[in-house]
Amino acid sequence: MRHKKLKGKLGRNSSHRSSLLANLSISLINHKKIETTYAKAKEVRRYIEKLITIAKNNNLQAQREVQKTIKNKQASKILFEEISPKFLERSGGYTRVVKIGFRKGDSAPLAIIEFVE
Repeated sequence: MRHKKLKGKLGRNSSHRSSLLANLSISLINHKKIETTYAKAKEVRRYIEKLITIAKNNNLQAQREVQKTIKNKQASKILFEEISPKFLERSGGYTRVVKIGFRKGDSAPLAIIEFVE
């Protein structure tokens, strides 16, 4: 039974998983839309929405919290200057995950994750 199992492991150990989620969130911030597997998209959604909620404060402590997790100055600058001001009135649900079919090689379910405009 999967009771109280909140996070997906994605077939990786904890350090690889945290690096993967950080890199996917940096790509999402830079490109505004990425295509990945459905399981990764659901995990990135949890990760990036927490970052946006922190970034909505737009103070020094929030910048340090975001820098601690994504470690990319350009992406954090985009997050604070372009993305978080769009969501100031919104209390959650900053991203959208859309299923787009299956990958040809291994039939993995694919999805697009993007910011809600």
